[in-house]
Amino acid sequence: MTPSAHAGSAGTTRLAPSPTGSLHLGNARTFLATWAMARCAGWAVRLRIEDLDRSRVPAGETARTIDLLRWLGLDWDGPVLVQSEDLEPYRAAMRRLAADGRIFRCERTRREIAAQALSAPHAGEGETRFPVGLRPPEPAAWAFLEAHANHRFRVDPGTVEIRDRFHGVLHEDPSETVGDILVWSRAGVPTYQLAVVVDDARTGVTDVVRGEDLLESAARQTLLFRALGHEPPRWHHLPLVFDEQGRRLAKRDGACRLSALRDAGVDPARVIGLVAAWSGLLEAPAPMTAADFLSRYDPDRPAAPVTFTAGDHAFLLDGSSG
Repeated sequence: MTPSAHAGSAGTTRLAPSPTGSLHLGNARTFLATWAMARCAGWAVRLRIEDLDRSRVPAGETARTIDLLRWLGLDWDGPVLVQSEDLEPYRAAMRRLAADGRIFRCERTRREIAAQALSAPHAGEGETRFPVGLRPPEPAAWAFLEAHANHRFRVDPGTVEIRDRFHGVLHEDPSETVGDILVWSRAGVPTYQLAVVVDDARTGVTDVVRGEDLLESAARQTLLFRALGHEPPRWHHLPLVFDEQGRRLAKRDGACRLSALRDAGVDPARVIGLVAAWSGLLEAPAPMTAADFLSRYDPDRPAAPVTFTAGDHAFLLDGSSG
């Protein structure tokens, strides 16, 4: 897609789908809100395909993902960044972290980490914390081996302050919650935590808009931004969409997958209209184009979690050719 008049503006955000399965309605809500927020603020919008986990990317899914975004009426500025096409930026970041003594090779198994973590205070609260006592004592391990080996980023004690548009000011000490962060995998690729930091920095992202399930990543990514010499972005974590059983929507849920809805002949204007109602732009779902969504969007309106109901599904299918 060619650059638009928004490119080169004061701010930049990104749409960052992962083609490990079809996008769903929760993704549609996040991407529409991200796009509308950016266009209202005059930010550039970059598109990034997060496909480093190649074993989970079905053939042709990257093209289908891009097509679905266009089906929704979204646009972006500049070329599409596909992570798997060039690993050198991530390797360069690892070399920098290694030169500063911030990463080490970690051959500990999950069982070893879990066993050690169980003996620590607050064991069992949240995800398994990597204990300081498992760091390797030998200097040779504190390097980046450009091979298939796990590497972790040393997390020093200290509170990180996060200022989020929708959640306010938060404080977390990642050394107490997660410990040393896995940044490179034995598959020979960076993990999510490092990859998004490198990509956001190299594409000039100033504002990260994403689901609040990733809010807990903001503090650890802030540490990585700073370690690599970059200013962290502004954070905007949106509430999620849940099903009627209280579970957040996922790609495995066929009824909410965008590809299934499109194949059933659902008009994308109905998807956008449903998201508009969820976003408080309409009192009830009604067909709407992306341009209409943008014209009504209020970036200062408080966002709230929503539930995808049987009535919502019926509205989507009403008038479809499926």
